[in-house]
Amino acid sequence: MRLLRERDFRNFWVGQTISLFGDQVSLIALPLAAVLVLDAGPADMGLLTAAAYAPHLLLSLPAGVWLDRVARRLRVMIAADIARALLFASIPLAYALDVLTLAQLYAVAFLAGCLAVFFDISFSTVYVAITTRDRYVEANSLLHGSRSFSFVAGPSTGGLLVQAFSAPFALLADAVSFVVSALFLCRIGAEEPALEEDTESVRNRVRAGIEFIARSWFFRPTLASVATLNFFNFAFQALFVLFVTRELGVGAGTLGLVLGAGAVGGIVGAVVASRVGRVLGLGRAFLLGMVLFPAPLLLVPLADGPKTLVLAMLFSAEFLSGLGVMILDINVGALMLAFTPHRLLSRATGTFRFVNYGVRPLGALVGGALGSAIGLRPTLFIATGCALAGVLWLLPSQVPGVRDLPEEAA
Repeated sequence: MRLLRERDFRNFWVGQTISLFGDQVSLIALPLAAVLVLDAGPADMGLLTAAAYAPHLLLSLPAGVWLDRVARRLRVMIAADIARALLFASIPLAYALDVLTLAQLYAVAFLAGCLAVFFDISFSTVYVAITTRDRYVEANSLLHGSRSFSFVAGPSTGGLLVQAFSAPFALLADAVSFVVSALFLCRIGAEEPALEEDTESVRNRVRAGIEFIARSWFFRPTLASVATLNFFNFAFQALFVLFVTRELGVGAGTLGLVLGAGAVGGIVGAVVASRVGRVLGLGRAFLLGMVLFPAPLLLVPLADGPKTLVLAMLFSAEFLSGLGVMILDINVGALMLAFTPHRLLSRATGTFRFVNYGVRPLGALVGGALGSAIGLRPTLFIATGCALAGVLWLLPSQVPGVRDLPEEAA
């Protein structure tokens, strides 16, 4: 692709590709450390997932306002990467010293989540500095393609590392990936969008971001739909590893291979997402992703019987869900970037994340509580069925009728 010939985007893309790979290793290694090393239960797993996402609820709005006034947000991203590397490296160190506790896992998950808020909100500003508007979909396809590749290679590598070295030591891979990401970000030389003179109070700046989202014909139903999906999806995700390992009897290595092989669907989705958007229109492609992402996950609580059948159902669930999430994310991500004025980008991103990411710890807590009260399998059925209901917010709106990138909002 032409974008990879451009030095700044190439450094950005390579750094994110490596970092995403490490994230997928920790996505399986961190909960496995809780389950296999510290004997965590359903409520503990809900708390662990909630700890990782609570910062998005607490910090997204003020971080968005503060970052609108930071001239070099790339430096914020580099600092966040280095700090996260140190946090994840502390887990194998504590395990080696025989002092690892659930409290430390909660703390690392929470602090890493705080740093992720600042990194991710800064990401959108750096992204528009190195990518022209007409290449948003192409750039999204490359970045989400890396994400899909990480879904394939990361969990399988993580599962094998857990089996070979234990879950805590597998987290060193994520620590190293953050250091590499920081090194590649240091090589980007693009000028970020200039800061505008702004004498507004923090309160007014926060209100401007909220009002832009709340009054927008595009963002209002979009945010409602994805927030509903993510609330219930994280109720599901909080219990997934526990259910698969304890009730279905799948080992760490096999779980990693199932997730990795199943996530081939994400690569397929990244390849076809832009084509689906061109054929159906970006709005309808978003609608399709809202259904195709959660619906296949019903196969997980349905899994039962011979081991071969169970694994086949898990493979299918992950493959089709990975396909759906790429179609969803690539198309809606391009729509959001095109529609948001650059001067409001950090504030609007912060507001959107405050809701969309803020519901995730709440969903995880609800999932953990329900799992303890009624059992893992019934909770997974309820969570997946309710996640599907998120698409209902889009149906009466104008969003499905959007075919191409919209003009920037006034």
